[in-house]
Amino acid sequence: MNTIIRKSVLGIAGLAFAGGVFAGPATAHAAPSVESTPVAVAVQADKPSVDKAKLIPHGVQGAQSRIDLSDEQVANVKAIIAATKKAGMDERAAVVSIATALQESKLENLGHLGDRNDHDSQGLFQQRPSSGWGTIEQITDPEYSTMAFLKGLKQVDGWQDMPLTKAAQTVQVSAYPDHYAQWEQQAADLVAEHWNS
Repeated sequence: MNTIIRKSVLGIAGLAFAGGVFAGPATAHAAPSVESTPVAVAVQADKPSVDKAKLIPHGVQGAQSRIDLSDEQVANVKAIIAATKKAGMDERAAVVSIATALQESKLENLGHLGDRNDHDSQGLFQQRPSSGWGTIEQITDPEYSTMAFLKGLKQVDGWQDMPLTKAAQTVQVSAYPDHYAQWEQQAADLVAEHWNS
């Protein structure tokens, strides 16, 4: 109760002080008013929002996974979005790409993992030089690997109308085709956050 009374007293005292500061002296000898020109104030406009219905048009499938991202992983998200825009594709393509990279590498640009490596798979999408995805230098470049993934996605008839996991699997040909679906919500959230940043 004392805290409430104290806050009320301080609030009233603050208003009285602010009123005195802004009102100035109330004497007959007050300084004449001076005309001034208005000062322009820069206001940062909100960035345009992304149509979230376009990001997950079929709803998510199954239980969703989520991980906290490092600065490097966020940089890779932004690289995927930039490459998607460069390819002339929309936000849904970015969602499919990011969900795929979340499954394949947790958005880490992986080099050769030795005995833990799946053949010669590397990069964000675990693409294989031996399967024609490009050289090691190319597939470990986030822009190049995303463009290669998107080139494959563009060749999938009707990918826009497919569930995410089917579209991703058609490009990736994974041994675990249903695992892409678990990342759709986080991928959509990342696209909504970074598409216009």
